[in-house]
Amino acid sequence: MSGGYFSYALLAALAIALLVAAFTDWRRREIDNGLNAAIALAAPLWWLASGLGWSAVGMQLALAAGTFAIACVLFAIRQMGGGDVKLLTALALWFPVASFTQVVVLMAVIGGAASVAMAALNMKHLPGEKLRDALALIVAMAWIWGAGAVLHALATGRPLVAPETIETIAAQMPPLWGIALAAAAVLLIFALGFRHIMRRQKSRLPIPYGIAIAAASLWVMGNQTLTVARMAVPAG
Repeated sequence: MSGGYFSYALLAALAIALLVAAFTDWRRREIDNGLNAAIALAAPLWWLASGLGWSAVGMQLALAAGTFAIACVLFAIRQMGGGDVKLLTALALWFPVASFTQVVVLMAVIGGAASVAMAALNMKHLPGEKLRDALALIVAMAWIWGAGAVLHALATGRPLVAPETIETIAAQMPPLWGIALAAAAVLLIFALGFRHIMRRQKSRLPIPYGIAIAAASLWVMGNQTLTVARMAVPAG
């Protein structure tokens, strides 16, 4: 993402629109259609400022169409709101495939952690289920910690697990059957914990995925803008 004052003005406008989308999603659990339409309709200006050719424009349109189709499936199974579908589709018109993939991955990490945290806080506690409640809390905290570790690794550019740690673990690795048994045990614990969390929900909890989409997009935009700015500064 580079090119002239007009390009940076468009990016600034997109950043403001994303902040507004996150705010309205937090306050009202909805994203205005007008805001999503403005983001989509401004995309051709971004293509022009970026000097995209017809083949690149076609790729952006195809990416948006594919995003809309997949997001509609998520909407149909009630995993994503209508405003989130429109926002994600509109953003697909702005980001190239590689950058949009980063947005989707970050959105999933942030949104997943937020969903688990909100679901854990929304649990109804019943007598005689303290052990299950404790297991659910441990699973939720482990999931959120894992998401935080991924975000920290992405923010700092460091590997999620240090190479020295991987070598140490590999040197002390148990037999294959032991690894499979441990993995099965961990999956079982997580499955039981998440099952208890979902069964004990006080009410259906609308997840503000618009915040996750906005945060992920701003993150990717910021990283790319900083990279371009560093490359533009002459060495010496």
